[in-house]
Amino acid sequence: MGMVWRTFPPLRLAGTSSLRAISSSSLDAFPKQVKIVEVGPRDGLQNEKHILPTQMKIKLIDMLSAAGLPVIEATSFVSPKWVPQMADHAEVLQGIEKFPGISYPVLTPNLRGFQAAVAAGAKEVAIFGAASELFSKKNINCSIEESYQRFEEVLTEARCANIPVRGYVSCVLGCPYEGKVSPAKVAEVAKKLYSMGCFEISLGDTIGVGTPLGMKNMLSAVMKEMPVSALAVHCHDTYGQALANILMALQMGVSVVDSSVAGLGGCPYSPGASGNVATEDLLYMLNGLGIDTVSIFPRVVTVPKPPDNALVSVESPSTFLHKINGKKCLFICFEPSPSIL
Repeated sequence: MGMVWRTFPPLRLAGTSSLRAISSSSLDAFPKQVKIVEVGPRDGLQNEKHILPTQMKIKLIDMLSAAGLPVIEATSFVSPKWVPQMADHAEVLQGIEKFPGISYPVLTPNLRGFQAAVAAGAKEVAIFGAASELFSKKNINCSIEESYQRFEEVLTEARCANIPVRGYVSCVLGCPYEGKVSPAKVAEVAKKLYSMGCFEISLGDTIGVGTPLGMKNMLSAVMKEMPVSALAVHCHDTYGQALANILMALQMGVSVVDSSVAGLGGCPYSPGASGNVATEDLLYMLNGLGIDTVSIFPRVVTVPKPPDNALVSVESPSTFLHKINGKKCLFICFEPSPSIL
């Protein structure tokens, strides 16, 4: 497939009012270092309509590893009946190159998924709940209370196997079925997962409807119940608010942020949800704020510089390239020609 050069209009600035509000005193409140959890290979790809070849998924993860990202969520051990894109989870996990110092957690919805993940070599897993009753039933086919029983089974076996477990809470700033979600309910679910043994709780704006004020109110409620050092944020960018919401979370002391390369993502059970915040955009903001990250991103694949003011793409599905430090860096290619990968 040949390369197609396209000139895009200037990118809009998301949350500019929030950015203008930054003062020198608030800059001092930011964490000195932020850990980025790359979720593109799992949360990013699960919503793709076309099933991607296993070797392409492996190549993507290896490229992200080469970029120096410290945590890369590799796949999901869910039933292929519900998420066909993740049917090759064992092959992906076993096929990737494990870089020293990089974690490769996988999603495990229940005990069966956990056992399959461990058999495939998983060293870290994640469980996922919700702050919305209806979303929980749509997403994992059980109530919030019933989900705790499933999670306890996973956590019990994980403790015996000395495998760390991360917890996700979906719909923390809004639900596609229930609308607004109470910060108190988010705090209740987050506290429960933390008390059950999850080392870190990722708070997800699953449909990307949150705003900085909503993020502030939600985090304020959660931080009354558990330490901010155990919190992460996971922001989808449906209304262009992801970076602004992350900025608010950073100001409140959160130092772990989920992101997805090239802004890939969505949710099979969340109609209308767009992708996660793009990893490269997040890194650009963090670098601009003088916040250290443990990645050496980007160092993946470079291509010749295109015409001025142009981004590069390959016709659908896309190759995503972004300009950093005057270079074009290839992050992902779904339909690569032999000359690219």
